[in-house]
Amino acid sequence: MSGHSKWSTIKRKKGKMDAQRGKIFSKLIKEITVAARQGGGDLNANPRLRQAVQSAKTANMPQDNIERAIKKGTGELPGVTYEEVVYEGYGPGGMALLVEVATDNKNRTVADIRHILSKRNGHLGETGSVAWMFEQRGFIVVGKEACDEDQLLAVVLEAGAEDMELEGDAYEITTAPNDFEAVKQALDEHKIPYTLAELTKTPQSIVKLEGKTAEQALTLMEDLEDHEDVQHVYSNFDIDESIMEKMGS
Repeated sequence: MSGHSKWSTIKRKKGKMDAQRGKIFSKLIKEITVAARQGGGDLNANPRLRQAVQSAKTANMPQDNIERAIKKGTGELPGVTYEEVVYEGYGPGGMALLVEVATDNKNRTVADIRHILSKRNGHLGETGSVAWMFEQRGFIVVGKEACDEDQLLAVVLEAGAEDMELEGDAYEITTAPNDFEAVKQALDEHKIPYTLAELTKTPQSIVKLEGKTAEQALTLMEDLEDHEDVQHVYSNFDIDESIMEKMGS
């Protein structure tokens, strides 16, 4: 698992995400709205919308909120039009950053992102400066107690998964982007529950960070993720888990 994925997992376990439920709902509503605007409101015909709705349900978002977000995206209800932008940059120790945002005001958002980076010993880069370091992958997490390992491995490999590893108390399954939906569907058909299923971006190389630099990097990640327009942050840091546990508490 990449460093930023471990960091997200630790925060979920510590309940930090639950403490920010209002912000999570806001980000999910944006994702649902954008997905519906781009691909229509039919979940069966729009994989991105289907995934966004599943994420919203996992976060216990009320169904009324989900339906309103879809209708705002399709134009059935009035709503704000969000533009998707990806910012590239660097943080402490030379860590690479991809910051995906959904905003109704690009000028405001880029100024905010630039300020956050400069405050935490980072800076924005030019388009293409770090995107080449990352590749899109499907990422699914299944609790160890949810299924026998051999059965799980057989199901996901048959559906097209690339790899499965045991990480602590959960199995982590990686897929090519085009096989992500098929693997998820196979798990659903075999009634194997998963705690996380998302398309993510994984780094092809990593930067080892230690001590104060590592703490600065994690503080920067938190500041970026806390911004209302930021949907996802990806990085290539490798930080000792004990530091992440300490900072995530």
